[in-house]
Amino acid sequence: MDASTFEQVGLPEAMIEGHQFLKEGQEVDVLFHAETETALSVELPSFVILKIVYTEPGIKGDTATNATKPAKLETGAEIQVPLFINEDEVIKVDTRTNSYYERVK
Repeated sequence: MDASTFEQVGLPEAMIEGHQFLKEGQEVDVLFHAETETALSVELPSFVILKIVYTEPGIKGDTATNATKPAKLETGAEIQVPLFINEDEVIKVDTRTNSYYERVK
């Protein structure tokens, strides 16, 4: 939706790189062709803040290595996170690399 005119614009999912991190109400940049007014590309922010809805519990004391485990995010995306991250925590995800960046407090 255009925030200034409230006009709805439908875009194919394939056009949005990193669409798995897109959630309702999130702002993105859309590049339009001036003459035809068709969308050319969609760019998500470099970082998004998402909640972890499911991940296995971490094992205490296993922090000597950079071990990771899978985690499912509120958008349905699945990424690898460090072992110390738990369910219901909020994290920052780098949409350029599709990876965990840091924990948000």
